[in-house]
Amino acid sequence: MQLKKMRITVLGSGTSTGVPLIHCKCRVCRSKNPKNKRLRTSLWIEVGGKSLLVDVSPDFRQQALRSKIPRIDSILITHPHADHIGGLDEIRSYNFIQKERIQAYGHEWSLRELPSRFPYIFKGTSKIEGGGIAQIDLHEFSLHDEFFDVSGIQVKPIELQHGSEKVAGFRIGDFAYLTDCHLIPEVSMEKLHGLSYLILDCLRMSKHDTHLHFDLALEYSRRIGAKKTIFNHLSHDFDYVSFSRKLPKNTALAYDGMIINVKGK
Repeated sequence: MQLKKMRITVLGSGTSTGVPLIHCKCRVCRSKNPKNKRLRTSLWIEVGGKSLLVDVSPDFRQQALRSKIPRIDSILITHPHADHIGGLDEIRSYNFIQKERIQAYGHEWSLRELPSRFPYIFKGTSKIEGGGIAQIDLHEFSLHDEFFDVSGIQVKPIELQHGSEKVAGFRIGDFAYLTDCHLIPEVSMEKLHGLSYLILDCLRMSKHDTHLHFDLALEYSRRIGAKKTIFNHLSHDFDYVSFSRKLPKNTALAYDGMIINVKGK
């Protein structure tokens, strides 16, 4: 794939509980280092003059204000777990600003679940008095598509295994975003050659049934061979400063507000 010039902002780098965890007194949760403060996972991509959002976490309002996101052209949804779609209500602010409906793209699992999670947005079955309702149109893509078009940008879906369900990763140009998975199928590995930047799931140090743990994430990082791999969806197992010293030189931990500039050809 031809490399596209992109500016990527990690809006949230944390697991479903966020970091610090409620009432946890571990060293990371008590840390004053802002890079150990992890909101729930979401990503902002500026590419080709468009503003794309990957997932809408429950912390999206805070993330949008911090990163000063001026508009949203389209939303890419990896899967319908609450920590990835809990902020969809906040999209109404962009409807007000932009005076238009916003297009969202998900695969079969997301399109099956979202109408039941947010019937007032996607079914129009609930009457809400006084307040606005997010105006979002859902579009389905297949995990087997070679590409699909999002606001004029070619996006390659990457099939990932997340427990018993399949989750969507995304590749744009020489950048890929792979969150919430415990397995990357071989057919998907073949779609990940030649990456400049990879953001990869890495929940904790010990094994997990639905997420990559550090050793497995590191193995996938080596196999994929991106010029830079950034581990994301992090729990309180990872102290940013001390753990970063142990990482291979072509890898890093994500942190909230991290900006990645991908140079275009």
